[in-house]
Amino acid sequence: MKTLDRVVVRFAGDSGDGMQLAGDRFTTSSAIFGNDLVTLPDFPAEIRAPAGTVAGVSAFQIHISDHDIFTPGDHPNVLVAMNPAALKAHVGDLEPGAAILLNSDAFDERSLQKAGYAADPRADGSLSGFKVYEVPMTTLTLEAVKPSGTKARDAERSKNFFALGLVSWMYSRPTEPTFEWLAKRFASNEMVREANTLAFKAGWNFGETAEIFESAYEVKPAHLKPGTYTNISGNTALAWGIVAAGQLAKLPVFLGSYPITPASDVLHELSKHKNFGVRTFQAEDEIAGVNAALGAAYGGALGVTTTSGPGLDLKAEAIGLAISLELPLVVIDIQRGGPSTGLPTKTEQADLLHALYGRHGEAPLPVVAPSTPGDCFYTAIEAARLALKYRTPVIVLSDGYLANGAEPWPIPDVATLPDLSREFGMATEPNKILADGSEVFWPYLRDPETLARPWAVPGTPGLMHRIGGLEKSDGPGSVSYDPVNHDLMVRLRAQKVAGIASDIPLVEVDDPFGKAELLVLGWGSTYGAISAAVRAVRAAGAEVAHVHLRHMNPFPSNLGEVVRSYKRVLVPEVNLGQLRKLVRSEFLVDAQGLNKVGGLPLRRTDVELAIASQLEMLRTEGR
Repeated sequence: MKTLDRVVVRFAGDSGDGMQLAGDRFTTSSAIFGNDLVTLPDFPAEIRAPAGTVAGVSAFQIHISDHDIFTPGDHPNVLVAMNPAALKAHVGDLEPGAAILLNSDAFDERSLQKAGYAADPRADGSLSGFKVYEVPMTTLTLEAVKPSGTKARDAERSKNFFALGLVSWMYSRPTEPTFEWLAKRFASNEMVREANTLAFKAGWNFGETAEIFESAYEVKPAHLKPGTYTNISGNTALAWGIVAAGQLAKLPVFLGSYPITPASDVLHELSKHKNFGVRTFQAEDEIAGVNAALGAAYGGALGVTTTSGPGLDLKAEAIGLAISLELPLVVIDIQRGGPSTGLPTKTEQADLLHALYGRHGEAPLPVVAPSTPGDCFYTAIEAARLALKYRTPVIVLSDGYLANGAEPWPIPDVATLPDLSREFGMATEPNKILADGSEVFWPYLRDPETLARPWAVPGTPGLMHRIGGLEKSDGPGSVSYDPVNHDLMVRLRAQKVAGIASDIPLVEVDDPFGKAELLVLGWGSTYGAISAAVRAVRAAGAEVAHVHLRHMNPFPSNLGEVVRSYKRVLVPEVNLGQLRKLVRSEFLVDAQGLNKVGGLPLRRTDVELAIASQLEMLRTEGR
């Protein structure tokens, strides 16, 4: 058995071949084994995409290691291709000498034609740079599952577990987690459980006895910080963060949401937690979802709505209403490729300017962005904190890569989480004494520190007030068309959001040399690729600084000072330069961009090449 420090495996096949399930099970067993890991699911938008075509290929990539890693890997070391289309779709991503496990049963003439092959790639020399292992997975699966009594058509569906068993043998994965999961998942269907178990064992035994492989491999456990870990995706972490925020604020949670890819899993997960005072409402459309959440906020709950880019378009007017009403609301946008329907299952970071400016009128609000799947938990809590304390909607910008990707996550000690109930107080009594000595309630009498207005729950005696989208008078809250008042209210709302800069951490600069001339500035899900690239170029002797932002509006108060202190600033983004545009306009810094919008996360090598280019420019300027 050979020992490796890391490996990148990609499972690929038709969208009905169970590649996401195989990848998820391989991920779980690797997490239990103790590896550090990062995953990248990739699947078509169609529920059942055209079988046998490149457009219908579903894939799941996982990077496992014995050390700390940040990305799902740029180039797979192993490709499991269940048919010709899967091979054609992914062979171009492989590193030289990579292993390819082919389901040879699927390479018939018709399947080759559907995949767009003019000739069989196994015979034309196009795979000569790889280690190709042809395994009749379908035939071996059908033979293995006969004892279960499963019909042939149903038995073939178990070939993903054959592939999983084979790859599990190759990389010495523990088998018990898979058997336990099968027993639990198919407890009510013994035939399916038995078929999948037999197929998994057949794949494992094939690797053990076929003698076509050079060796099995082992990737030893990583040295992670002590603690209790779980494998978590970004959407699950967001849901748990919202549950935690409700508990920390001592408020009921209400989610009003319309299902949309890739945000729906937040709704699914939150619906499981009614025991924590969480209520979920699957609305008939995006507008109903956000308005229901805003109504819940008016009623004294932590109102939340989830969506993706097309839904954020539709929610814009209601978010503007929340800004005018000055009520807490958390809006979670899981970004995807756009515009319009765009690329529903592919990732992008192109909603930043939309989140900042995508409403009519002067309508600023805070925007925060998580950097890793696990960080989604803490970002959700921070969004709730800002919303509650400053009586404002807050937009959380996650994306498809974080939503579906997974990593080991240390479960935090609840005692270390902030007490959000201290960040606000419900109004309980009149707050203004008039000249005649009478006591009244003014719904827009602001806190002098935060400029937040009182949060008065309907039905509280003496606190009746008017709400609606028409402009209100500062203080009394009556409808006002007075131009001076409107100017004042617009400026107060903007000042309230701008003031949050004093309530968030300063930018932390990762510059161990203290003399780097190049700063790499990132936000959101580019954290992994940037961190891995910066680590790699530093190992090669380069001096590079790194800053990664969570708070996108307002920016940390020292960001301008930081970016102006470096000769060059590089901003990698999965868009055409939205943060770069903001940095240039806000701080008058000639920031340069690395911009790709192919529906995939940035690769470490992309960022490395961009850093190398910037360093070369610095050397040229210094001559």
